[in-house]
Amino acid sequence: QVQLVESGGGLALPGGSLTLSCAASRFTLDYAAIGWFRQAPGKEREGVSCISVNDMTTYYADSVKGRFTISRDSAENMVYLQMNSLKPEDTAVYYCAARTGPCSSGTYYSIFSYEYWGQGTQVTVSS
Repeated sequence: QVQLVESGGGLALPGGSLTLSCAASRFTLDYAAIGWFRQAPGKEREGVSCISVNDMTTYYADSVKGRFTISRDSAENMVYLQMNSLKPEDTAVYYCAARTGPCSSGTYYSIFSYEYWGQGTQVTVSS
């Protein structure tokens, strides 16, 4: 079973930056893509971004496009989410998740298409 551990959350000023990390405990053959989700208080969990392991295809939600960048370090089984130009509405618990199929435009944002989840890391954007 894939185990995922997020880190890097914290407090940031509006306009600031944070980098989240997702460490996967198993070999990459166990999953084909890693996604980032977030859940703000009182809201549903929403897909933020996804990266496929084999071809590095990426997808982003419109709300973060141009501000967030997902990347992967295959040697270390790590996936990162670089978040720039942060806004107060980015405040949420961020989760990474793994799925056995590659990212696709029709499913990357769906919580039901991911088999494994981390515990989440809090990101707060406030002045």
